[in-house]
Amino acid sequence: MDLFPSVKSTVLVVDDTPANLSLVAGLLQPHYTVKAANHGAKALKIVQEDPPDMILLDILMPDMDGYEVIRRLKADPATQHIPVIFLTSQTESEDEELGLELGAVDYITRPINPRILLSRVRAHFYEVANSRAMRINNEYLEFEVAKRTRQLEALQDVAILALASLAETRDIDTGNHLRRTQNYVRVLAEYLSSNPRFSEFLTPDMITILYKCAPLHDIGKVGIPDKILLKPGRYQPEEFEIMKKHPTLGRDAIDGAQKISGESVDFLEIAKDIVYSHHEKWDGSGYPLGLAGDAIPIAGRLMALADVYDALISPRVYKAGMPHAQAEAIIVEGRARHFDPDIVDAFLALKQEFQDIAIRYADSDQDLAQKAEFLSAAI
Repeated sequence: MDLFPSVKSTVLVVDDTPANLSLVAGLLQPHYTVKAANHGAKALKIVQEDPPDMILLDILMPDMDGYEVIRRLKADPATQHIPVIFLTSQTESEDEELGLELGAVDYITRPINPRILLSRVRAHFYEVANSRAMRINNEYLEFEVAKRTRQLEALQDVAILALASLAETRDIDTGNHLRRTQNYVRVLAEYLSSNPRFSEFLTPDMITILYKCAPLHDIGKVGIPDKILLKPGRYQPEEFEIMKKHPTLGRDAIDGAQKISGESVDFLEIAKDIVYSHHEKWDGSGYPLGLAGDAIPIAGRLMALADVYDALISPRVYKAGMPHAQAEAIIVEGRARHFDPDIVDAFLALKQEFQDIAIRYADSDQDLAQKAEFLSAAI
């Protein structure tokens, strides 16, 4: 069995003594491709032009000793991975310790035993090969994990949109309401992420979760009777009391699913906050709990403004949509009453982005006609 690689690796031997170079090169050449350098600067030049697979390095050389050579090799990301074996007449333990501290994989002293030298060089090549194989395997595993994670995220996104769309099919709003409101939430969250009141919560990952979960805000409407949910115009007081149950119904549905899974998942916790608190008001006059101020989850506060703005500007089968300026005036009037003041200020700074989103995901005449037909048939 051949214990040497079938494809020859390259070894650079660095020594200022010609006899030493000749001896080591002669030992290695039957098994490896050998390059030689008689001083440190030449060795570094060879490494830069065509990196070897291993370096055998003397310590005592003029101008630049072996310690300086290895320092420069390890300081360069392009060469720091090359294994270096010190091959030297320096036999003091302090010299060996320094060499190993600087990054050498081995330290061999003269006089050389040919069999031991070849055995240790071969062993380090096998170690390099094993390390390379492990690195390739780890990279493959990382790729597979990332691929699986993307698949799970895609499945999660599809499940969220499917649930949200199911709720929308029973509502007189249109499906594009979901796209508009989730984009309103995202631009608000991104803008407020630098605000000290919100920065700790509104991390990039959290903003992504908010964006994905926003379409679930009205999922509880699936539990509201059609005669109330599909009624055009204002509700009677007793009807509104039933309608006000939809945040609780939605929260309970998500909470039940979470308990069945036995896992605490961030996006489900945020989904519950959005569903359960987006009808709370800053002054405490909202529902279902009558929370006020900072007691209202940030996710619910963001969703509240996004939802109200879209309801104001969007045409329905029973009303025309408001111009932006009129909707803006109503939002401003609700500052520190319905809405968190800082979120209203963010909305004002982002008014153009809000209008752009409304245009990009506007309801078509066909959307409205289909909803009108569905509403007529349901009622």
